[in-house]
Amino acid sequence: MPISYPLAGVSLQNILVRATNWVGDAVMCLPALRALRLQHPNSRITVLARPWVADLYRREPFADEVILLHAARGPRDLRGKWAAAQSLRGHRFDCAVLLQNAFEAALIAWLARIPIRTGYNRDGRRLLLTHPIDLPPSGRHERFYYLELLTRAGLIPATPQDDVVRLECAPLARAAGLQRFQQLGLAAPVIGVSPGAAYGTAKRWIPENFAQAAITLARNLSAQVALFGSPGEAQLCQSIADAISAAGIGVRSFAGQTALNDYIDLAAACHVYLTNDSGAMHISSALGVPTVAIFGATDHIGTGPAGHRFSIVRHDVDCSPCLLRECPIDHRCMTLVTPDQVVAAALKLL
Repeated sequence: MPISYPLAGVSLQNILVRATNWVGDAVMCLPALRALRLQHPNSRITVLARPWVADLYRREPFADEVILLHAARGPRDLRGKWAAAQSLRGHRFDCAVLLQNAFEAALIAWLARIPIRTGYNRDGRRLLLTHPIDLPPSGRHERFYYLELLTRAGLIPATPQDDVVRLECAPLARAAGLQRFQQLGLAAPVIGVSPGAAYGTAKRWIPENFAQAAITLARNLSAQVALFGSPGEAQLCQSIADAISAAGIGVRSFAGQTALNDYIDLAAACHVYLTNDSGAMHISSALGVPTVAIFGATDHIGTGPAGHRFSIVRHDVDCSPCLLRECPIDHRCMTLVTPDQVVAAALKLL
């Protein structure tokens, strides 16, 4: 079936973009948002985002404004969704671009009476969209999923040549992060380490291996180590920090201690970054930090880092990628990856 590009040539003055809910997805939307700004330089572009991803967009040049969405996800909090829609109605948006796939994204835009509402035709929301877009073929990196939405809608003429995932705030973030590290007594160079992963333990490399790789790399580079993670990963990060400290390497765990904005600054100041498949991986890569990503249970082609300087370390075992939260067998996709392989990948990037 041919693509119709329904919004090609339509003059749009006030565009609302409904951002995705999770950090990794939000980072992979960046090329689409950059392309939208380039194609519509005189339009006002507002991003509607959950509080935990909003800081990702506030310093980026494509966004004129970021509005926080506080209503609970899913079928809960209908009152909150109604209030959000009424607030949006006052902005008089002429178009809503729904990067998020959920039904509620279309519902809020419909309740806000935004006259043009476009997004992928999925999650039962076709009747709420004025311009539903058919899903693109699978098998490419997820950044193209969002770029294809804009292309098929006619909001951009074609997938741009510059499709690298990057955060434009990187230089300023790096300067702020280096200053913060200095204040905390962590002298550059600093190795960043994110040993957690929100989806489940199947995505996590062995903690002892993270510690050993960080120790070896720190000795090679005369560096110190910073660990990052969520509040729920504080114990994991501290156990790795204790092992690194016992080896005589300067180390600090920031797990549960940084808001996203602060994390972006500190990650940007890292000399190299070791991580699982996670939101931290996407951010460090988008910041231009040399990033080594250990993959096992998830799809390194579809959701791997897509910045300028990264290396993926994985073993091609018969059950990978399984996309499971927990490994039901022996976690061979991760146990076969050695600290020496990760260190070698990091040194090659540097």
